[in-house]
Amino acid sequence: MKAFKSQLVTVAFALTSTLMVSVSQAAEATPSVVIVHGAFADGSDWAKVVPYLQAEGVAVTVVQNPLTSLADDVAATQRVLNNQSGKVVLVGHSWGGTVISEAGAHEKVSALVYVAAFAPDAGQFSGEQGKGAPTPPGISQIKADGNGFLYLTAEGMAKDFAQDLPAAQTAVMTATQGPIKASAFDDRTTVAAWKTKPSWYLLATDDRMIHPDVQRSSAKRIGATLTELRASHVPQQSQPGEVAKVILKAVSSVGER
Repeated sequence: MKAFKSQLVTVAFALTSTLMVSVSQAAEATPSVVIVHGAFADGSDWAKVVPYLQAEGVAVTVVQNPLTSLADDVAATQRVLNNQSGKVVLVGHSWGGTVISEAGAHEKVSALVYVAAFAPDAGQFSGEQGKGAPTPPGISQIKADGNGFLYLTAEGMAKDFAQDLPAAQTAVMTATQGPIKASAFDDRTTVAAWKTKPSWYLLATDDRMIHPDVQRSSAKRIGATLTELRASHVPQQSQPGEVAKVILKAVSSVGER
Protein backbone atom coordinates (compact mmCIF):
# COMPACT_ATOMS: atom_id res chain seq x y z
CA MET A 1 0.00 0.00 0.00
CA LYS A 2 2.83 2.39 0.88
CA ALA A 3 4.50 1.66 -2.45
CA PHE A 4 1.20 2.31 -4.26
CA LYS A 5 0.73 5.65 -2.47
CA SER A 6 4.29 6.58 -3.31
CA GLN A 7 3.64 5.84 -6.98
CA LEU A 8 0.49 8.02 -6.88
CA VAL A 9 2.46 10.90 -5.40
CA THR A 10 5.14 10.51 -8.06
CA VAL A 11 2.55 10.48 -10.88
CA ALA A 12 0.72 13.49 -9.40
CA PHE A 13 3.98 15.40 -9.10
CA ALA A 14 4.90 14.58 -12.70
CA LEU A 15 1.49 15.67 -13.97
CA THR A 16 1.66 18.91 -11.99
CA SER A 17 5.15 19.64 -13.27
CA THR A 18 4.06 18.97 -16.86
CA LEU A 19 1.03 21.21 -16.45
CA MET A 20 3.15 24.02 -15.00
CA VAL A 21 5.60 23.76 -17.87
CA SER A 22 2.75 23.81 -20.40
CA VAL A 23 1.18 26.88 -18.79
CA SER A 24 4.56 28.60 -18.68
CA GLN A 25 5.23 27.81 -22.33
CA ALA A 26 1.78 29.07 -23.33
CA ALA A 27 2.38 32.32 -21.45
CA GLU A 28 5.72 32.79 -23.18
CA ALA A 29 4.13 32.04 -26.57
CA THR A 30 1.69 34.94 -26.13
CA PRO A 31 3.44 38.14 -27.24
CA SER A 32 3.62 40.93 -24.72
CA VAL A 33 2.50 44.45 -25.58
CA VAL A 34 4.61 47.57 -25.11
CA ILE A 35 2.86 50.92 -25.57
CA VAL A 36 4.48 54.28 -26.33
CA HIS A 37 2.34 57.30 -25.52
CA GLY A 38 2.34 60.49 -27.55
CA ALA A 39 3.04 64.15 -26.87
CA PHE A 40 0.90 66.13 -24.42
CA ALA A 41 0.26 62.91 -22.49
CA ASP A 42 1.88 60.38 -20.19
CA GLY A 43 1.46 56.66 -19.61
CA SER A 44 -1.91 57.16 -17.92
CA ASP A 45 -3.31 58.02 -21.34
CA TRP A 46 -3.54 54.23 -21.86
CA ALA A 47 -5.00 53.29 -18.48
CA LYS A 48 -8.36 52.32 -20.02
CA VAL A 49 -6.89 49.97 -22.64
CA VAL A 50 -4.53 48.05 -20.36
CA PRO A 51 -7.28 46.15 -18.46
CA TYR A 52 -8.79 44.88 -21.73
CA LEU A 53 -5.44 43.40 -22.74
CA GLN A 54 -4.70 41.97 -19.30
CA ALA A 55 -8.11 40.31 -19.24
CA GLU A 56 -6.95 38.32 -22.29
CA GLY A 57 -3.80 37.21 -20.52
CA VAL A 58 -1.52 39.67 -22.33
CA ALA A 59 1.36 41.21 -20.40
CA VAL A 60 1.44 44.98 -20.94
CA THR A 61 3.98 47.71 -20.22
CA VAL A 62 3.42 51.38 -20.98
CA VAL A 63 6.63 53.32 -21.57
CA GLN A 64 7.00 56.58 -19.67
CA ASN A 65 8.93 58.41 -22.36
CA PRO A 66 10.58 61.69 -21.35
CA LEU A 67 9.51 63.56 -24.53
CA THR A 68 12.87 65.32 -24.63
CA SER A 69 14.09 63.99 -27.99
CA LEU A 70 13.51 61.11 -30.37
CA ALA A 71 16.73 59.48 -29.17
CA ASP A 72 15.68 59.74 -25.52
CA ASP A 73 12.22 58.30 -26.17
CA VAL A 74 13.65 55.49 -28.28
CA ALA A 75 16.14 54.69 -25.52
CA ALA A 76 13.34 54.57 -22.94
CA THR A 77 11.39 52.22 -25.21
CA GLN A 78 14.38 50.00 -25.83
CA ARG A 79 14.94 49.58 -22.10
CA VAL A 80 11.41 48.24 -21.77
CA LEU A 81 11.83 46.01 -24.82
CA ASN A 82 15.01 44.56 -23.34
CA ASN A 83 13.00 43.45 -20.31
CA GLN A 84 10.45 41.44 -22.33
CA SER A 85 10.87 37.66 -22.32
CA GLY A 86 9.60 36.94 -25.82
CA LYS A 87 7.92 38.44 -28.86
CA VAL A 88 6.51 41.95 -28.58
CA VAL A 89 3.74 43.91 -30.25
CA LEU A 90 4.88 47.54 -30.11
CA VAL A 91 2.14 50.18 -30.05
CA GLY A 92 2.57 53.91 -30.65
CA HIS A 93 0.13 56.81 -30.46
CA SER A 94 0.65 60.10 -32.30
CA TRP A 95 4.30 61.11 -31.70
CA GLY A 96 4.76 57.59 -30.38
CA GLY A 97 4.41 56.40 -33.97
CA THR A 98 7.71 58.07 -34.80
CA VAL A 99 9.28 56.44 -31.77
CA ILE A 100 8.12 52.92 -32.67
CA SER A 101 9.19 53.38 -36.28
CA GLU A 102 12.72 53.68 -34.91
CA ALA A 103 12.59 51.49 -31.81
CA GLY A 104 10.61 48.82 -33.64
CA ALA A 105 13.79 47.59 -35.30
CA HIS A 106 14.53 45.86 -31.97
CA GLU A 107 14.89 42.09 -32.43
CA LYS A 108 12.06 41.28 -30.01
CA VAL A 109 9.48 43.37 -31.87
CA SER A 110 7.33 41.22 -34.14
CA ALA A 111 4.56 43.68 -35.05
CA LEU A 112 3.70 47.36 -34.90
CA VAL A 113 0.40 49.06 -34.13
CA TYR A 114 -0.05 52.72 -35.00
CA VAL A 115 -2.90 54.59 -33.31
CA ALA A 116 -3.66 57.96 -34.94
CA ALA A 117 0.10 58.18 -35.32
CA PHE A 118 2.98 59.42 -37.41
CA ALA A 119 4.72 56.72 -39.45
CA PRO A 120 7.83 58.30 -40.96
CA ASP A 121 10.20 56.69 -43.39
CA ALA A 122 13.90 56.47 -42.58
CA GLY A 123 15.41 59.94 -42.66
CA GLN A 124 12.11 61.75 -42.13
CA PHE A 125 10.95 63.74 -39.11
CA SER A 126 7.52 64.08 -37.53
CA GLY A 127 7.07 67.72 -38.47
CA GLU A 128 6.98 66.97 -42.18
CA GLN A 129 4.34 64.26 -42.00
CA GLY A 130 1.43 66.60 -42.67
CA LYS A 131 2.85 68.41 -45.70
CA GLY A 132 0.27 68.92 -48.41
CA ALA A 133 -2.67 68.27 -46.10
CA PRO A 134 -4.92 70.85 -44.40
CA THR A 135 -3.57 72.10 -41.09
CA PRO A 136 -5.54 70.49 -38.26
CA PRO A 137 -7.27 73.03 -35.98
CA GLY A 138 -5.60 71.69 -32.87
CA ILE A 139 -2.18 72.86 -34.02
CA SER A 140 -3.14 76.45 -33.18
CA GLN A 141 -3.59 75.41 -29.53
CA ILE A 142 -0.01 74.20 -29.13
CA LYS A 143 1.98 76.77 -27.16
CA ALA A 144 5.65 77.08 -26.24
CA ASP A 145 6.99 77.83 -22.78
CA GLY A 146 10.24 79.56 -21.92
CA ASN A 147 12.14 76.28 -21.68
CA GLY A 148 11.80 75.13 -25.27
CA PHE A 149 8.89 72.77 -24.55
CA LEU A 150 5.47 72.65 -26.17
CA TYR A 151 2.21 72.12 -24.34
CA LEU A 152 -1.47 72.02 -25.27
CA THR A 153 -3.87 74.62 -23.91
CA ALA A 154 -6.91 73.61 -21.89
CA GLU A 155 -9.10 74.72 -24.79
CA GLY A 156 -7.09 72.65 -27.23
CA MET A 157 -7.31 69.59 -25.01
CA ALA A 158 -11.09 69.93 -24.68
CA LYS A 159 -11.99 70.94 -28.25
CA ASP A 160 -9.28 69.41 -30.44
CA PHE A 161 -7.32 66.70 -28.65
CA ALA A 162 -10.16 64.90 -26.88
CA GLN A 163 -13.42 66.50 -27.98
CA ASP A 164 -15.33 63.25 -27.42
CA LEU A 165 -14.53 63.13 -23.70
CA PRO A 166 -16.24 64.86 -20.76
CA ALA A 167 -14.89 68.26 -19.65
CA ALA A 168 -13.93 66.88 -16.24
CA GLN A 169 -11.68 64.31 -17.90
CA THR A 170 -10.02 66.72 -20.33
CA ALA A 171 -9.28 69.01 -17.38
CA VAL A 172 -7.34 66.16 -15.75
CA MET A 173 -5.59 65.41 -19.03
CA THR A 174 -4.52 69.04 -19.29
CA ALA A 175 -3.07 68.90 -15.80
CA THR A 176 -1.22 65.61 -16.34
CA GLN A 177 0.01 66.20 -19.89
CA GLY A 178 3.64 65.71 -20.81
CA PRO A 179 5.08 68.73 -22.62
CA ILE A 180 7.39 67.78 -25.49
CA LYS A 181 10.68 69.41 -26.43
CA ALA A 182 9.94 71.47 -29.54
CA SER A 183 13.10 70.27 -31.27
CA ALA A 184 11.96 66.64 -31.02
CA PHE A 185 9.58 67.12 -33.93
CA ASP A 186 12.63 67.85 -36.12
CA ASP A 187 14.56 64.75 -35.08
CA ARG A 188 14.99 62.38 -38.02
CA THR A 189 14.58 58.64 -37.85
CA THR A 190 17.38 56.36 -39.06
CA VAL A 191 15.23 53.29 -39.82
CA ALA A 192 11.63 52.49 -40.67
CA ALA A 193 10.72 49.36 -38.74
CA TRP A 194 7.44 49.01 -40.63
CA LYS A 195 9.40 47.98 -43.72
CA THR A 196 10.29 44.67 -42.09
CA LYS A 197 7.57 44.22 -39.47
CA PRO A 198 3.83 43.67 -40.11
CA SER A 199 1.80 46.72 -39.11
CA TRP A 200 -1.70 47.67 -38.07
CA TYR A 201 -3.11 51.19 -38.18
CA LEU A 202 -6.09 52.61 -36.31
CA LEU A 203 -7.32 55.77 -38.03
CA ALA A 204 -9.31 58.31 -36.01
CA THR A 205 -11.73 59.88 -38.48
CA ASP A 206 -12.59 62.89 -36.24
CA ASP A 207 -8.96 63.66 -35.40
CA ARG A 208 -8.21 67.39 -35.06
CA MET A 209 -4.48 66.98 -34.31
CA ILE A 210 -3.24 64.74 -37.15
CA HIS A 211 -5.43 65.11 -40.22
CA PRO A 212 -7.29 61.89 -41.10
CA ASP A 213 -6.03 62.17 -44.69
CA VAL A 214 -2.46 62.07 -43.38
CA GLN A 215 -3.29 59.00 -41.32
CA ARG A 216 -4.93 57.26 -44.26
CA SER A 217 -2.01 57.91 -46.60
CA SER A 218 0.44 56.79 -43.91
CA ALA A 219 -1.42 53.53 -43.38
CA LYS A 220 -1.42 52.87 -47.12
CA ARG A 221 2.25 53.78 -47.52
CA ILE A 222 3.39 51.37 -44.81
CA GLY A 223 1.08 48.59 -45.96
CA ALA A 224 -0.75 48.42 -42.64
CA THR A 225 -3.97 46.57 -41.88
CA LEU A 226 -6.33 49.52 -41.50
CA THR A 227 -9.17 50.04 -39.05
CA GLU A 228 -11.15 53.29 -39.05
CA LEU A 229 -12.87 54.52 -35.93
CA ARG A 230 -15.03 57.58 -35.47
CA ALA A 231 -13.08 59.14 -32.64
CA SER A 232 -10.96 62.08 -31.58
CA HIS A 233 -7.17 62.01 -31.49
CA VAL A 234 -7.34 59.79 -28.40
CA PRO A 235 -9.51 56.74 -29.23
CA GLN A 236 -7.66 54.89 -26.48
CA GLN A 237 -9.53 57.18 -24.07
CA SER A 238 -12.95 57.41 -25.73
CA GLN A 239 -13.22 53.88 -27.17
CA PRO A 240 -10.62 51.74 -25.35
CA GLY A 241 -12.35 48.46 -26.13
CA GLU A 242 -12.15 49.07 -29.87
CA VAL A 243 -8.50 50.04 -29.63
CA ALA A 244 -7.78 46.91 -27.61
CA LYS A 245 -9.42 44.81 -30.35
CA VAL A 246 -6.94 46.09 -32.94
CA ILE A 247 -3.98 45.41 -30.66
CA LEU A 248 -5.27 41.92 -29.86
CA LYS A 249 -5.54 41.17 -33.58
CA ALA A 250 -1.84 41.96 -33.89
CA VAL A 251 -1.08 39.84 -30.82
CA SER A 252 -3.07 36.93 -32.25
CA SER A 253 -1.35 37.22 -35.62
CA VAL A 254 2.10 37.19 -34.04
CA GLY A 255 1.18 34.29 -31.77
CA GLU A 256 0.14 32.18 -34.76
CA ARG A 257 3.48 32.65 -36.52
